[in-house]
Amino acid sequence: MKGLLVLFALVVAASSMEDFVGQQVLRVLPADEEQVNLVRELENLEHLKIDFWRGPTTFFYPVDIRVPFASLQAVKVYLESNNIQYSIMIHDLQSMLDEEQRDMRIGRSMENSRSTASFNFAVYHTFDEINNFIDNLVAENPGFVSKVVIGKSYEGRPLNVLKFSTGSNRPAFWIDTGIHSREWVTQASGLWFAKKIVTDYGRDASLTNTLNKLDIFLEIVTNPDGFVYTHTRDRMWRKTRSPNTGSTCIGTDPNRNWDAGFGGGGSSANACSDTYRGRAAHSESEVKAIVDFVKSHGKIKGFVSIHSYSQMLLYPYGYTTARAAHYAELDSVSRSAVNALASLYGTQYTYGSIITTIYQASGGTVDWTYNQGIRYSFTFELRDTGRYGFILPASQIVPTAEETWLALTKLIEHTRDNLY
Repeated sequence: MKGLLVLFALVVAASSMEDFVGQQVLRVLPADEEQVNLVRELENLEHLKIDFWRGPTTFFYPVDIRVPFASLQAVKVYLESNNIQYSIMIHDLQSMLDEEQRDMRIGRSMENSRSTASFNFAVYHTFDEINNFIDNLVAENPGFVSKVVIGKSYEGRPLNVLKFSTGSNRPAFWIDTGIHSREWVTQASGLWFAKKIVTDYGRDASLTNTLNKLDIFLEIVTNPDGFVYTHTRDRMWRKTRSPNTGSTCIGTDPNRNWDAGFGGGGSSANACSDTYRGRAAHSESEVKAIVDFVKSHGKIKGFVSIHSYSQMLLYPYGYTTARAAHYAELDSVSRSAVNALASLYGTQYTYGSIITTIYQASGGTVDWTYNQGIRYSFTFELRDTGRYGFILPASQIVPTAEETWLALTKLIEHTRDNLY
C-alpha cells in the first residue's frame, strides 16, 4: 500500500510539472544593430511566451531563445523574413529534462544522506537535501562551521548561510549561489565549495592562512522559493515567488532588485518579464536579508555572486558605463582568476565589467556591494557557453566546481592580502 501511495505521489508531481515537449532553444546571431532591435522586439510579443536564456546585446553576439512548440513556426518565420541568422541549439528541451531527472534518481539511489562523506556531489539536489547537507556539515565540524539564518523567503523558507570561521570579529568574504533559481549548477557548485573548505582547512596552506584571517560566508540557495518551484512546477523558473499587485504574473528578478541604478536599463517594469525589477529596491525578502546582513556585519571585504551560463567573470558596473574606481585592480585580479580556472580543464572565460562584457543590467547585486565599499565584488557566469545552457549535465557539476574554486581562490587570496 505504501508503495502505491509513493507511486501516486510521483505521478501527481510529474503531472503538475510544466511540459516542455517540442520546445526548442534557438541561437540567434544578429548581424547589425537593426537586427539586434528586431530580435529585441520579440520580447514585447508576450503571446509567444518565449524565454530569453541570453538576451540581445550587440550585433554578432549570440542570443539564446527558448521557444514553446506553438510559437516555433511564427518565431522562425519572423527571423527568416528579416534575414536574421539562427540555428537550433536544443532540438527538444523536454528530452534533456527527462535525462536530467533520470540522473537525479540514479544519483540519489547511490547516496547515504546521513553523512557529508557519502554525499553525491555529482548530482543535482532538492532544497530539503541541501538543507540536510548543511545541517550534517555543521554537526560534523563543530567550532568551525555554523549555520546563520539571515531571514526567511517570501514563502517562509529559511535563508541559510554557512559560516566558516576560526576566530571572532574577523573580516569576511561572501559567496552566494542560486539567486536565479533555474541555474542549478550554481547551487550544486556551492555544495562542493562547502565540502572543499572543510576538507582543505589545515591541509592546504593558502586556505588555512585565509581562514586564520578571514571568515567565509556561503549562501547556497539564495532564492529558495524559486528553487523549490524549479523542482516541483517549472524547471525554467528564474525569479522569486512573491505576488505583484495589479498583475497575475508572479515574482521579481532578484538580480535587478538592488539599490544600484535601480529601474535603469537592462531591467523591466513589466511584472511578467523575467527581468522585472520589483516594486522598489530591496522589495524582495531574499535580497533585503543580504542587504541587512552586509550592513550589520560591517567588515565584508569580498563578495562573489555566482550565476550561469556564459563562462564569464564580471565586475562592476552593470548599470553604467562609468568605470569603477578600482577598475585596473579588478581587471588584473580577474585575469589572474580566469587563467587559474583555465589551468585545470582548459575552460575559457572572458572577463571585464558587466556592462561591457555581457549587457547592461541595472539593480544588480555586485554593483550594490561595490557601492557599499566592498571593493572586491565579482560575478561569475559558470559553464557552459550554450550547448546545454541551464540544463548542464550532472557529469559537469564537479569539473565546473573544481575549476571555479581555482578562480575563487585567487579572488579570496587577493582580498586576504589586501585588507583595507
